[in-house]
Amino acid sequence: MVTWKPDPSFYPSPRMAMKAAPEAIAYVVAFDPTRAVPDELAVVDVDPASATYGQILNALAMPNVGDELHHFGWNACSSCLCPNAPHPHAERRYLVVPGLKSSRIHIIDTKPDGRSPSIVKVIEPGEVAERAGYSRPHTIHCGPEGIYVAALGNAEGKAPGGIFLMDHESFDVRGQWEMDRGPQQLSYDVWWHLGHDTLVTSEWGTPDTFENGLIPDILLGAKYGRRLHFWDLHKRKHLQTIDFGDKYQLVFELRPAHDPTKAYGFVNCVLSLEDLSSSIWVWHRDGEKWGVTKVIDIPAEPANADQLPPMLKGFNAVPPLVTDIDLSMDDRFLYVSCWGTGDLLQYDVSDPLKPKLTGKVRIGGIVSRASHPGAKNGALNGGPQMVEISRDGRRIYFTNSLYGAIDEQFYPDGISGWMVKLDAQPDGGIAFDEKFFVEWPKSHRPHQVRLQGGDCSSDSYCYP
Repeated sequence: MVTWKPDPSFYPSPRMAMKAAPEAIAYVVAFDPTRAVPDELAVVDVDPASATYGQILNALAMPNVGDELHHFGWNACSSCLCPNAPHPHAERRYLVVPGLKSSRIHIIDTKPDGRSPSIVKVIEPGEVAERAGYSRPHTIHCGPEGIYVAALGNAEGKAPGGIFLMDHESFDVRGQWEMDRGPQQLSYDVWWHLGHDTLVTSEWGTPDTFENGLIPDILLGAKYGRRLHFWDLHKRKHLQTIDFGDKYQLVFELRPAHDPTKAYGFVNCVLSLEDLSSSIWVWHRDGEKWGVTKVIDIPAEPANADQLPPMLKGFNAVPPLVTDIDLSMDDRFLYVSCWGTGDLLQYDVSDPLKPKLTGKVRIGGIVSRASHPGAKNGALNGGPQMVEISRDGRRIYFTNSLYGAIDEQFYPDGISGWMVKLDAQPDGGIAFDEKFFVEWPKSHRPHQVRLQGGDCSSDSYCYP
């Protein structure tokens, strides 16, 4: 008799996920900034015992050019084990890979051989627009009942952006998620507190304000995203907006606590218009509503104008440009990517309102151009950008490209892609793995990393 069992890579709790076997491969999306050849999904060997450790094993080309692959995710994950999940026997098998520029969504099968994935379906932008009324799919999250996709624009590429759902097995676009969006117009990231029936969204801007690069007048006019939105997850209804204030711009990545009993999370603000600093904030319960508290300020660093790109010459400083954050599975360590200065920072956030800096490395950076022990070409450009943590919290991977048009604004000579790995100590402290430096092929730039079997920004849990 065949026994129907949940996917072995689904874990009821974050504690159990931390005990899983280490990942052996990583999937990395990479795009061609010139749009001359198709973007790719690369397969990287991350098994230290392998003869091909730290090498690209395979690169799956997309069927078209100009997609700008950006963020991607799994079709199903540990949230399928929640009490209200109608699909506990789904399979973590497919990667859902959208093109932020093209609005095209690729469904990639990682079985039977995870090192040789294949494209099994392509959803064209017209289908997304017709069924959901959205375009520019950005964030993919596997939820208990399907795939949540945050889109940055409506069907015409204007406001409002929002969320639509896809079926996790057929990949049909079901439709718009929001029943009542309230005042929400801009979109970026989406995540939730399943145990508190709350969904959270953040903001960037409409596609016409970033697809050709950040627009200084919009940035200095505080017209990019600066708000968090809180929603009733079950009723799909907007409940509350928190405005960070007009000096804060680009409120981006949402990282809620993995422990479902905890009602807090972290979000980064890329830029303060007052002093070019970046900041980290905690959202948390405040009586019957939600509140936010700024817990980390990361200052800009003085620099000579002749070392700076045109966009920064008048400021005589390098902003940290915190463009990504990630939270370890035990909710103890927060990792912060400073794409401008080149720092990757580790904070102990055991007390989320009182973080303590416990580790720091520097690589790349607008001015620093810091190298890596495994690099052959000395000074490196780009800086820590998309960061991903292994389930057990011992390995941290990151890449160095943000977004094609924005890369050129801060790194005018272009970005030579790389991927690196850090080793983390159990009680704090990080260091480069000197044997892991992936120099990316010149035709592409790497962006987001996903780990085999799940990682610290892919899954959500319903049991502590």
